[in-house]
Amino acid sequence: MAGIKLLLCSLVIGLCAHYFYFTETISPEMVKGKRVLVTGSSTGIGEQIAYKFAELGAHVMLTARREKQLQEVAKKCLNFGAASANYMVSDMGNLTSAQIVAEEGIKKLGGLDYLVLNHVGGSGSFGSFQGDMEAVLSSNNVNFLSYIQMTSTALKALRESQGSIVVMSSLSGRIGAPFTTSYCAAKFALEGFYSSLRREFILNKSNVSVTVAVLGFIDTESAIRKVGDKVTMSASPKEECADEVVKAAVLRTPELFYPFWGIKPFVLLRDWAPTLIGKVLDKFYVLENIQ
Repeated sequence: MAGIKLLLCSLVIGLCAHYFYFTETISPEMVKGKRVLVTGSSTGIGEQIAYKFAELGAHVMLTARREKQLQEVAKKCLNFGAASANYMVSDMGNLTSAQIVAEEGIKKLGGLDYLVLNHVGGSGSFGSFQGDMEAVLSSNNVNFLSYIQMTSTALKALRESQGSIVVMSSLSGRIGAPFTTSYCAAKFALEGFYSSLRREFILNKSNVSVTVAVLGFIDTESAIRKVGDKVTMSASPKEECADEVVKAAVLRTPELFYPFWGIKPFVLLRDWAPTLIGKVLDKFYVLENIQ
């Protein structure tokens, strides 16, 4: 009985928090002139986040591996109203490259107000774990350690500006998902590191915010290519996802769940009915298309 009451309280609190967040709005005055570094911004969610900050009048620094696409995104950012738009080519599988792009980005921007860590990669594929340690190491380098490297490098600038760190996580960082073991490991690690860091900032009265975006299946080109025929769930629009991420960042919201109704109920019920939640989520996989 006590457990059920606790669960109901959690649901009510979660729904109330979502309602108040949903009714809040942001304006260009809150963002205009802010300095924003967005990783993985040549395509997908990162590209859309860059456009949203551009529309609000921010200075944007883009980074990814593909120069041609970065050039195109930078031009569009200027057309959307960015105060400035620059880019740097980087490989987040190389921690030295991650450090350099953070250092040079901060130098070029003259400081930093928002560090948006969105990039994803690694050599692992969507499928059963076959004991490939290279895939595990590669995924953790790109999806975890490079995030920490960039945060470490940017920490001084963010403290000076009382800025914000925005981290892309996933339902796979809250509930273990089959066929993505290496990716799950990195996302679980991210959740632990940044929830810990957020508490440190609060206890040390350092006014730097940490927003963790817990995302579901989004209709990016990469996600559709990798898992489009392997799951039955519908993909949510990347444009709306980016809008919600930027809103949460500006409002300094600790956590964002998107799509809310596709993510939050599973997270709330995870500890109370783990077997049931696992069985429900397993129904979304098309096993004959997965090796």
